[in-house]
Amino acid sequence: MIVKNPQFEISAVNPKQYPKSGLPEIVLVGKSNVGKSSFINTMINRKSLARTSSEPGKTRQINFYNIDNIFYFVDLPGYGYSKMSKQEQIKVGNFVEQYLQTRNQISLIIFLIDIRHDPTENDRQMYDYIINKSGNHPCIIIANKSDKMAPTKVNARVLELQNILNPLKDISFLPFSAEKKNYCEDVWKEIEKYL
Repeated sequence: MIVKNPQFEISAVNPKQYPKSGLPEIVLVGKSNVGKSSFINTMINRKSLARTSSEPGKTRQINFYNIDNIFYFVDLPGYGYSKMSKQEQIKVGNFVEQYLQTRNQISLIIFLIDIRHDPTENDRQMYDYIINKSGNHPCIIIANKSDKMAPTKVNARVLELQNILNPLKDISFLPFSAEKKNYCEDVWKEIEKYL
């Protein structure tokens, strides 16, 4: 997909603030430093539409990026970041849950994990939540940061991660590198199935 005019549209914490256009929404979930903003910027070939930060846990709202009036990338706050107070974590958790359970426009959830590490307890909880409690949305899993390992080892590692999280192998697992811009085309093909 060639993206011509992506726009940041709104940050929201409740349904009244969500966009009203009815466009499909491709939702990004993952822990705080997994690279969701970099993923968006790489996919749309922009340097900094989605704000990246060297300090994980900066995203405290749901960010909607309008992609050429075709769909939204929706960036959810990352989880597992300890500097957020307990109270704040609960607040953020509540509005994320509300969005995932009530938003009819969700077409696909993209769950980002770090290819270098086995899924954490938080990752497993999020996976379980997406699969069993978030309203039965289709999901794909992106193993990000693949540039951090030898190209010859990437596919075997993706398979290893799939065996850990999704032994049934009924969900697509794809490698990705925001740094090297590898695998974008494969991910676009997968996204386009759901638009």
